[in-house]
Amino acid sequence: MSEKQNTAARVLVMLAEGAVTRMTISGAFCKDEMDTKITITAFAASEGVTFQAESFRGAQVFHTNFTTPVALAEWVGEHLPAYRQCEFTADGASWMLLQSKKGAQTLRKTKAAPASAPVLAAHDRQKPYLLPEGTPVPWLTALGIMLPDGTVPASRQKKFRQINRFLEMVEDVADRIPDDACIIDAGCGKSYLTFALYDYLRRVKEKKVHIAGLDLKADVVSHCAALADEFGFEHLRFTAGDIADYNPEGDKADMVVSLHACDIATDFALANAVRWGADVVLSVPCCQHELYPQVRHEVLSPMLKHGILKERFAALLTDALRAELLGAAGYACTVMEFIDMEHTPKNLLLRAVRRKDGGNGQALSDAKKLMAEMAVKPKLYELLERGGAL
Repeated sequence: MSEKQNTAARVLVMLAEGAVTRMTISGAFCKDEMDTKITITAFAASEGVTFQAESFRGAQVFHTNFTTPVALAEWVGEHLPAYRQCEFTADGASWMLLQSKKGAQTLRKTKAAPASAPVLAAHDRQKPYLLPEGTPVPWLTALGIMLPDGTVPASRQKKFRQINRFLEMVEDVADRIPDDACIIDAGCGKSYLTFALYDYLRRVKEKKVHIAGLDLKADVVSHCAALADEFGFEHLRFTAGDIADYNPEGDKADMVVSLHACDIATDFALANAVRWGADVVLSVPCCQHELYPQVRHEVLSPMLKHGILKERFAALLTDALRAELLGAAGYACTVMEFIDMEHTPKNLLLRAVRRKDGGNGQALSDAKKLMAEMAVKPKLYELLERGGAL
């Protein structure tokens, strides 16, 4: 048996014996034809150890699951010859396999793994999520976030954490949501969070809520409606339309959600929430362009002359004024971090709960002073003033 065969065989034997817990294959010889990288992780599942391979191809990620190490070894054996290097953890150490186009291979142990290093990926050491990992949720599986056995692939962990973070914020105000609440989700998009909200309030909190998802894109609405039917979510419906013109039945809503509605669409959602007398408003603003061309300030001109700094400042100014104006309209508003900044720069959430003692005159005064100082007039102020809320 040649040196190449001996080296390759040794790696595949480690895989077949289940000794490998992590592996990264990279450096394709033919970059235009092969995946840029393959990562393999072993993790604990209800039926034992499961392996998942993630193949990265441009901006796409493809997943292949294996229930036995032998099946994984066969699959890796087919792919490994096409790559320059393979790094993996096995037998309590880190290993490196290097290959050349001419077939020469070198396998060496690079360093011993820490004594405390886990043998398997720590899927069993989870944060206590409201939607826990490890418990199968059919609609999460259908949306590609969860595997049928309840595990969440590494590539979907960010979205999974985002959903749970959102539900934590809902849980904080759940006592203000009536049992038979009418909920409007303005700009629902692909509706990951809409489905999560419906499932959580109806199944976990046992509230008989009705949710209407609204979006401008008819094809997105049609797709979400089909999924709602598939999941058996009979009190969740989707409508194609503009939040600026939408009115719920009876011109009343108990809760309004607006997650990443673009620019002043967020302002229409907030103004309508006030007009409909919503007790709870959850809004994640996005693309705050409105105040960018308006803002002027002599002292801040050294900052505002730089486009990227002006853009970020205008976005913060927009949300600060939204919070004050909601306070003036009768809400206790808190600006919160939605998810970690590393996931997306659009990570602020406005959580507003209607006060029993009416509007806050000081908030209106503060908002007007800030507007005058910065020479701006936001759309939300115009809408609330026109509607008599200020």
